Amino acid sequence: MRLLVVEDDKDLNRQISAALEQAGYAVDRAFDGEEGKFLGDTEPYDAVILDLGLPKLDGVGVLQAWRRNGRTMPVIILTARDRWSDKVQGFDAGADDYVTKPFHMEEILARVRAVVRRAAGHASSELVCGPVRLDTRAGRVTVDGNPVKLTSHEYRLMAYLMHHAGRVVSRTEIVEHLYDQDFDRDSNTIEVFVGRLRKKLGVDVIQTVRGLGYVLQAPPAPRA
Repeated sequence: MRLLVVEDDKDLNRQISAALEQAGYAVDRAFDGEEGKFLGDTEPYDAVILDLGLPKLDGVGVLQAWRRNGRTMPVIILTARDRWSDKVQGFDAGADDYVTKPFHMEEILARVRAVVRRAAGHASSELVCGPVRLDTRAGRVTVDGNPVKLTSHEYRLMAYLMHHAGRVVSRTEIVEHLYDQDFDRDSNTIEVFVGRLRKKLGVDVIQTVRGLGYVLQAPPAPRA
């Protein structure tokens, strides 16, 4: 999952980004409204954390522009203002959730998990596909109840496939959602990670759709 953090306080931006990266997300950063608007218009983010009090272009203006341009990614607004009118303005501009400063980092992480989950059509924090379960809170994958040890990149790939189970996702889409803008992207590495995941899972849930990409789906039930 790939996120964007738009926050002009550089220390806070780094803290939020570091916490998100530690939780397994790929993170891009912007420090003013114009830069944030450009990235949100041109990159396929799974969610955005957006401060309202930004230089050059305020957060409400950024959000309104994204929604006018048809950008539908979930947006969590950050505000140091505790007035209900500011929250209403944010929601009316198209926000999905808000966090008032100061906040605990765990709250940011929980709200990110929730908006990403809802955007993909999932209600529970635990995603299930046949014998495979992914606990988004613990960042843990199990098969038939047995834990599967994954690297950070393998987990990112598994999480993306689990969030979009049943839908064919292309290699290009996976690359765009797994790596930040500074990463040297190579779609061939996805095949390597898919091969590793299949071996570690030990169950046939990741199918290759020739010429299109991959689809995660539960294996057919054995015939009686």
